[in-house]
Amino acid sequence: MSTEELHTKEEPLIPAKEQIEVDDELMQDINELVKSKSDYLLLNIIQDLYAQDIAHILNRLDVEEAGYVFGILPSDLASETLLELDDVHREHLLKILEQPRLQEIVGEMASDDAADIVAELPEAQQEEVLEQMDVQDSSQVEELLHYDEHTAGGLMAKEVLVVSPNDTIKKAIRQVRQFAKDHKNVFNTFVVDEQGLLVGSVPLQDLLIYTPNKRIRKIMQTDVISVTTDVDQEEVAKIFSKYDIVALPVTDTAGKLLGRITVDDIVDVLEEEHEEDISRMVGSDTVAMERRSPAQIAFLRLPWVLATLLIELGAGIVIHQFDQTLSTVILLASFMPIISAISGNTGLQSAAIIVRGLATGQVDIHNWIHPIRRQMETTVIIAAVTGSAIGIVGAVWHGTPVFGVVVGFSMFISVNISGFVGTIVPLTSKRIGFDPAITAGPFETAFQDVVGITIFLSIATLLLRWL
Repeated sequence: MSTEELHTKEEPLIPAKEQIEVDDELMQDINELVKSKSDYLLLNIIQDLYAQDIAHILNRLDVEEAGYVFGILPSDLASETLLELDDVHREHLLKILEQPRLQEIVGEMASDDAADIVAELPEAQQEEVLEQMDVQDSSQVEELLHYDEHTAGGLMAKEVLVVSPNDTIKKAIRQVRQFAKDHKNVFNTFVVDEQGLLVGSVPLQDLLIYTPNKRIRKIMQTDVISVTTDVDQEEVAKIFSKYDIVALPVTDTAGKLLGRITVDDIVDVLEEEHEEDISRMVGSDTVAMERRSPAQIAFLRLPWVLATLLIELGAGIVIHQFDQTLSTVILLASFMPIISAISGNTGLQSAAIIVRGLATGQVDIHNWIHPIRRQMETTVIIAAVTGSAIGIVGAVWHGTPVFGVVVGFSMFISVNISGFVGTIVPLTSKRIGFDPAITAGPFETAFQDVVGITIFLSIATLLLRWL
């Protein structure tokens, strides 16, 4: 037998995963196989796919069909797929999975993922799952369940690669190899003393550069960036972004190493925070849309709708004050919704940019002049272009240049004011301790409808004698 054949026999190649586009044609094939209960053919199609693609397929099936397909997956693939499913499908699966199967799937997960899944179970079922788990795994998951899910403690995984300052590089490499057999995303090793206190870290590449007999204490980095378990997930995300790190150790208040957070967890946090911010800005809640009844969703959204109604009544009062102007030049009414929509859209764009920047740390609340200046420079350009365009249309439509000046100048002023409000309100809210994502929407609506229309009709009234 050749050396190559021997090598292949001892270390079989890992089958390559396939990337696919989940289109209507594929879904039609999947549906037909599900209806005919063709387990073998189904498994042949999906077992070599990435878990994310399998989850995408299951999310497009109804929950009963998804449960059937999920049931034929091997445990390791099922555990990865379960984490990628949307809330509705995952909640259904957790209800129908038999205890041994659920136990098997959870046992395949890292501690942080296992804690997330166990947290979604009823309390009695949580205890049953924890009792059946390996003692060490169970204790790790139980510990993680005590932390708020939106803090560093809730994000961290207990599986962490540690070495001693007195270990040799040779010994550390052996530990890395052993650790990497069962765990993903090994980026660096953390150095702890005899009391378990974090004293340094060593990137993996450094273990390859230095001689095997060199001591870890000679090469470790002592200025380790870390967080305690109570730090909010938004702040954790900012640390990852600011320092361009891929793994972050988590300690208790005394400095004892408890776990680690990796960059893949932060990507999920950023996506979650972004969806949450956008949902709040429009007065809705993504989780509510998925999990709550229509009546519950309606009552959740009603306060925001009623607040908008009051604001719009204010706009109606403003319009009533300018009845004489509108009756003289009725064409003005045709341009009011256009100016309101464009200025409001610009303001909401500015608000979204600032809210997102505050969440990721790209916008510094203490250096508020910079984001305001940048947003206003952008808004002036938008206002000039849209104002010129609507001014030309107004002049041609009415047949007088002055009318074009009225609508064009009104658009220019309204867009700039709306952009300024969209920028300053989130910054002010953050400064005084309110959630900028919640306050940006209502204030922006108020200014786009009330202030914008007031400006428009006031200018029209002043220039009415030339029309």
